[in-house]
Amino acid sequence: MLIVLAVFLVTFAVSLVFAPLVIYMVRKVGARQEILEYVTAHQGKQGTPTMGGLIFILPVIAVSLAFSSGQATILYVTIGIFFSYALLGFLDDFIKVHTHKNLGLRAYQKIIGQLGIAVIVAVYVYTNPDIGTVLYLPWGEWDISWGIIPLTIFVFLAMTNSANLTDGLDGLAGWTSFVMLVGLVAILGITEHNYLTNGGGQALSQELSNLQIIGAAGAGGLLGFLVFNSYPARIFMGDTGSLALGGLITCLAVFSRQTLILPLLCLVFVVSAVSVIIQVLHFKRTKRRIFLMAPLHHHFEKKGVNETKIVAIYIIITIICAVASVMLVI
Repeated sequence: MLIVLAVFLVTFAVSLVFAPLVIYMVRKVGARQEILEYVTAHQGKQGTPTMGGLIFILPVIAVSLAFSSGQATILYVTIGIFFSYALLGFLDDFIKVHTHKNLGLRAYQKIIGQLGIAVIVAVYVYTNPDIGTVLYLPWGEWDISWGIIPLTIFVFLAMTNSANLTDGLDGLAGWTSFVMLVGLVAILGITEHNYLTNGGGQALSQELSNLQIIGAAGAGGLLGFLVFNSYPARIFMGDTGSLALGGLITCLAVFSRQTLILPLLCLVFVVSAVSVIIQVLHFKRTKRRIFLMAPLHHHFEKKGVNETKIVAIYIIITIICAVASVMLVI
């Protein structure tokens, strides 16, 4: 427990110190956010530095490697996935900055990239005996055999895109992800305790401990970033940060066999994605919109709800969902 707290504090401090340098660098290279014309409420944010995900991504990787110990194969894979999604997001952000338009990778290009990473992870999960085809449920275990492959692919695609869609207000994706990561660290601790109580070996226990370390590092790094991203934001995380966060959160759940806890723990991400899907399908069928704007947080903005109030409500909902998720795995 003490090492998890130490990792959290160290990563927070490193990201806090690293942030001004990142802000200076992205300003110098002209990495500024282009706001879509129809998002009228955010026109004042035009030109805000982006790619701020670098503030927490690099410290998270460095601190996790520094504090890891023993069997750490799953940790290394998690870092690889975390970095891969960050790289995909960075490419998307770079194109937007280079073209001075809020249009980076085409939708199919981004999906191909996300799908490629997800397929590799799914095969790894299926072939790794320490993860395998078993899912933990509140009342026992469920072996879904080869079904773990399509489930893992779907979950990674859904979570990374949902995290990306939620990144629309100052601090929204960051604060909700922070709560999710704290919840996942607690869930990982409980999972490790249950595993040892049931006579599990030390190797997998060490893997779960290392996953707690990167989860704590993620939370600490995010908190340092949020000092500069909370309203009014001095920098945005960009797709660099949001895709990486979606990948990290999903890794922690999938690799600890707690995949089925994600819809509850990440409810606000689910709501963002579902609201967009409903909006698009309904508009194609009727040429009418259900929401004033999607994702849902923009609908609330259009209804006149203050941006910071929306973020606060989302945080409260996520805290409730995190507590409920932890209670389910005890």
